[in-house]
Formats: sequence, C-alpha cells, structure tokens
Amino acid sequence: MAGRARPVAKPATNGAVLIGGRLRAARQARGLTLDKVAEATGLTKGFISRLERDEVSPSVASLVSVCEVVGIRIGELFESPLTQLVRAAEGRRINFGGRRVREFLLTPGTQGHLQVIHSTIEPGGTGGKELYTLDCEVEFVYVVRGELTVMLATESVLLGAGDAFTFPGREPHTWANGRKDETCEVLWALAPAP
Repeated sequence: MAGRARPVAKPATNGAVLIGGRLRAARQARGLTLDKVAEATGLTKGFISRLERDEVSPSVASLVSVCEVVGIRIGELFESPLTQLVRAAEGRRINFGGRRVREFLLTPGTQGHLQVIHSTIEPGGTGGKELYTLDCEVEFVYVVRGELTVMLATESVLLGAGDAFTFPGREPHTWANGRKDETCEVLWALAPAP
C-alpha cells in the first residue's frame, strides 16, 4: 500500500477534533489490520473502524490503548501539522558552488527529511568539471525547461523539459547546461536533506 494516496473523510465536526485519519495512517504505516488492532486492544473491529472515521467518541482508556498499539503518542492526535509556506521568489538564495546558476531553497532549513532546490542555469552553467557527492541517500532532478546533462562516473544522461532522473546522492556526479542559447530551469529534491 506504500505510495498510494489514502483518502481521509472530512465529516462535519461540530467543533470536535478529528483524530480518525491520524489513527488510520499510523495503523497502516505499521502494517496492522483492523482485526489486529481490535485483538490487541480488546475493542471490536467495528469500533476501531468507526473511530478511524470519527464516528464515535472513545473513552480515554480506549484511545490510550489504540495509540499504544499503533505506535503514536496520544498528544500527536491533537497537534497541528507543521507547515511552512515559501512563496514564489521568496526562497532563500543558496550556492552549492556551481557556476552561472541561481539557486533557491524551497523547503525550510529546519526540514531534515527533504530538501528542494529551484535552479536557473544559464547557458554554459555547470556544477564544475570535477565529480562531487552530496550527503544524502537519493537525489532527484526534474527539468522544467531547457536541457540539462547529468554526468555520473559511468554515464552521462541528457534530460529535456519534463524529464526526471533519480540517482543515489552519494554517487559521484556533476551537471551542465551545454546549450549555448537557452537557460535551463530545474528542480532538485534531496532526501534526506544534506
């Protein structure tokens, strides 16, 4: 089920805090079925299902029991999600050492799981002649417009607008906009953030 979007019902709340979607997500992340949670908590499968749809008000004891089984703190159910908005042209300017490139960080500096960078690479722009590595597991590049060549130790890959390329971040590499007449615009995603 990994990689699939999971719909979350949004019933009328009448001021109540919705916790069902978070409980369902925690259960599914641990690979638990409704039957397994019911068995471990002593509650019925129907009650657990209704709890995940925010159709029942559980007792504190029931809620603590379900949270223990699905592996989350009870307080996590009531925390607001941590979000941060970065508007167009407001990303923090960064420089990884490339030439003829403008780079902006689109994710907050406090984000440790993922780093997204928007790069505008002028004709002839490059990450340098020498191959380098980044301290991340996965590096992903998506070409918004123009062309970008990604050079690895064993191969070079030419990417055009709409192309995406994923490779290990610790793989020695560099990149270049070999076009003489066109700027290249790309999005880089690095996970975890280096």
